[in-house]
Amino acid sequence: MKKNSIDEQYPHVAEWVDTHGWIEIGQQYDAPFIMALDEGGTVWKGKADYPTLDDAFRALDKALAKWIKENG
Repeated sequence: MKKNSIDEQYPHVAEWVDTHGWIEIGQQYDAPFIMALDEGGTVWKGKADYPTLDDAFRALDKALAKWIKENG
């Protein structure tokens, strides 16, 4: 069984990094585990931790879908 690419699994994340900004992932002292940023700063902050990396990407993709719909 072929696994889907990350672009297929998280299309809004792929669109974000291709056209709008960047993401940061990882544990940092007193910071969210995952964030979306653009030239203006932080667009979205996730929680401090997630059960899995997949859960973090799902939350990010959902948030970016909303942002892209509202802001183009």
